[in-house]
Amino acid sequence: MKRLPTDLQLLDTIYGMYYDDFASYSDKTPNRSSKIYVPIDIDKIARQFNVDGDIIFGRLYYHLDQKYRYEQPEGGEVHLFSVVVGRDHHCVNFPYVASLVAGLREQDRKFRIATGMAMTSLLVSLVSFVLSLVR
Repeated sequence: MKRLPTDLQLLDTIYGMYYDDFASYSDKTPNRSSKIYVPIDIDKIARQFNVDGDIIFGRLYYHLDQKYRYEQPEGGEVHLFSVVVGRDHHCVNFPYVASLVAGLREQDRKFRIATGMAMTSLLVSLVSFVLSLVR
């Protein structure tokens, strides 16, 4: 069975692949409909994970956008992923992606530290137990 990318892996890949596109936007010569929304190539991203493009589309459209979409106080919605923005298709709210990647990296780091500490504690306990049996 193919291993699916985590939310962090997927968003981190999008961030890495499209940061230069986001940063290169110019109001004088716009290369897309919006600075904030950057069109992505879903099939290209899917190839990075060796999965079908519909899996990536589904994760972005049905899961991640639903999970992270929010309503502004004035009533407008902020989307992580939009199928169409102006003339562009399959767009991510790039600053929001960057923010989510930072938060998910921090969560991952905390998880890894806590897991490492737990494993170290377990190892120390096991060594202490074995030493107490030997003596």
